[in-house]
Amino acid sequence: MKRELFLLLASVLMVDALFIAGFFLFQIDAARHPVKIGYTAVWTVVTLLVVLRSLARIRTMRRRGAS
Repeated sequence: MKRELFLLLASVLMVDALFIAGFFLFQIDAARHPVKIGYTAVWTVVTLLVVLRSLARIRTMRRRGAS
């Protein structure tokens, strides 16, 4: 289960790093307000999906009794 927790943390950090890089690469900071809001919404949804997937795997492992 420690491995899954590490993968959760690493996945979230990777998603954040990619979106932060994209923010500057695509010059979102200079974009109009709706573009910034849309970018932030996509970032949030992707992070949520990554976290939910990882937590589902951890929950499954806990139900099986794995440590």
